[in-house]
Amino acid sequence: QVQLAESGGGSVQAGGSLRLSCAASGRTISDYSMGWFRQAPGKEREFVAGINWSGGTTAYGNSVKGRFTISRDNAKNAVYLEMNSLKSEDTGVYYCAGNTGFVIARLTRLYDYWGQGTQVTVSS
Repeated sequence: QVQLAESGGGSVQAGGSLRLSCAASGRTISDYSMGWFRQAPGKEREFVAGINWSGGTTAYGNSVKGRFTISRDNAKNAVYLEMNSLKSEDTGVYYCAGNTGFVIARLTRLYDYWGQGTQVTVSS
């Protein structure tokens, strides 16, 4: 069983940056594809970014392309999300998720493990 714990959220002004971390425990995630999702109040949880097991392939939601970067460090059993040029519409709870498949999944139902989330608030 994998436990995921996000950190690094907070409040920032528009145009600023944040770096989210996801620490995994319980087992290695080096053979998992990992993803970041977010959920704004009253909205469905949406795909933000994903990375395959090796880190060699990444994918992004259209609204964050060119601004966010996902990465992983399998030696540290961790995944990261670097967020730059933040906008007010990036506000929400950000979740780290693990998928036991080898390909990056964009659908929440395809992920097996979820963290508790970390709040990101961007003020304009």
